[in-house]
Amino acid sequence: MSMEWFNRVASELQEQLESICEEYDKRGHMSINQASKHPRIEFFVETDIDEREYFFTLFFDPYNEEFYEESFDTILQQPTRIILDDIMDIIEAVHERFHESMDDDDDYYDLEEEYEVLDGEITLEEIDVEWETPEVTAFYIEDKIEVTYQFGIDSANGDGVLRRVNRIWTEDSEFFEDESNFSFKKEEGSTIIAMIASHLDKMVGYEEIINE
Repeated sequence: MSMEWFNRVASELQEQLESICEEYDKRGHMSINQASKHPRIEFFVETDIDEREYFFTLFFDPYNEEFYEESFDTILQQPTRIILDDIMDIIEAVHERFHESMDDDDDYYDLEEEYEVLDGEITLEEIDVEWETPEVTAFYIEDKIEVTYQFGIDSANGDGVLRRVNRIWTEDSEFFEDESNFSFKKEEGSTIIAMIASHLDKMVGYEEIINE
């Protein structure tokens, strides 16, 4: 069991978030709690009546030395962990939840964004993607779930960009949409395809999960 990774992230996180987001710099705060089995970092804003409004909790598993956030899988109908492998994933998750809680109207969700590390500093930049394909449906059940993919080229560096959109409708007619992007170089493409193709028979599909 080691707390080294937790302490490193905790010491840098607030400063890094403030440096990439002016609004977070003005309103965002975090508190550290190491008194529980799984230490956590809680993020909040202060209201006009001097109360804390929490918008994100980051947990740390000291045995596996990994950060995670807790979520609820609407398909499996059970809580689940989302592992955040590095500080960039953590920053992106906190930043996104912050703007969600603020009901931000500055077209935050209309941007394709990525983080870069340059000489130890983190910068936020917009990705200009030229989409080569339309949004293609990979899986769909009416009024339950839709998963789509779209392929494009990053005009700045020529990377391939794979965009995944997951849309879920709950039994209470609530709608959730989650979007993620994966960038890769030309030489990686064939390797990725081969690795997936050779292991498809071992994977579980949506139909199997839904029908359980």
